[in-house]
Amino acid sequence: MRRTVNVLKLESGNSRRRANSNRGRALVAGGAGFLGSHLCERLLLDGYDVVVLDNFHTGKRYNLNAILRNPRFTCIEHDIVDVLPSDLQVDEIYNLACPASPPHYQADPIHTFKTSVLGSLNLLELARRNNAKIFQASTSEVYGDPLVHPQPEAYFGNVNPHGPRSCYDEGKRSAETLFFDYSRMYGLDIRVARIFNTYGRRMQPDDGRVVSNFIVQALHGDDLTVYGSGQQTRSFCYADDLIEGFIRLMNAPSAPQHPVNLGNPAEFTILELATQVIEYTNSRSKIVHRPLPVDDPKQRKPDISFAREKLGWEPKISLSQGLAHTTAYFDALLYSSRPVKEAAM
Repeated sequence: MRRTVNVLKLESGNSRRRANSNRGRALVAGGAGFLGSHLCERLLLDGYDVVVLDNFHTGKRYNLNAILRNPRFTCIEHDIVDVLPSDLQVDEIYNLACPASPPHYQADPIHTFKTSVLGSLNLLELARRNNAKIFQASTSEVYGDPLVHPQPEAYFGNVNPHGPRSCYDEGKRSAETLFFDYSRMYGLDIRVARIFNTYGRRMQPDDGRVVSNFIVQALHGDDLTVYGSGQQTRSFCYADDLIEGFIRLMNAPSAPQHPVNLGNPAEFTILELATQVIEYTNSRSKIVHRPLPVDDPKQRKPDISFAREKLGWEPKISLSQGLAHTTAYFDALLYSSRPVKEAAM
């Protein structure tokens, strides 16, 4: 069952490319999500017709408000686990269709795993039928609780296959397997990105990720919840930087024969992040500690040597700049009157 959200209809047959499109038609699965909506805007700016598939389980329709009336944009409510519409004609496919925060992907772990595996199979078959280039949004979670630091693409990881996070971690690992097998068997042009912690506008207040958790708690004047000692590290990439990485990877003249790390190699402890959030929200919140969740990684930092050398990509936006803009977004979203520091991007 599918439903068109805006007034546009899918075109089929010889109408694969519209007259006012310079770059062809791109399909974004999960296009109403935090990253998906930013990607859709970028693709429209770059001259593509854009088709979104989203089941709206975690994606939000309001993320698409700025582009909903664009004549080159179509949105279809559909779950990629189900059989895809038969009339889809596309030139490029971006698969971002999977819950990415622990509370969301653990809420229905079986469906999360199906999204990564069955959803990837459906999109890969669509790419075969259309001879389309296809991008997979994988994750740094494939490295698990890493024993190698920083993590290069050649590292196979240290993943628990039957823990509470496994539906996501192992689902994404399985999706990578499918993508590279389709490349080897059918010559499909695939691009696989391993995404490290990303933040920015359009994150959900309740998505359970550390940046949004801290900002929302601080804006409400609540204590900031740090799990464990707070000495565990993460690397935070602002959404605009990450989308640029997606585009450069997809437009590279030849497909890398391995996944590509995309993330910010600047490493911070969780306590350092909490302190910066309190500063940018001008909050009186305190930091409290809770037990560390099962399989929570102790270190996370990408080795982005390949992306630097082959794609000419590296993040440009510092954590202080990104936090200022993300805090302003949440302050407006939550109707807070607290003054928020701004930083030039």
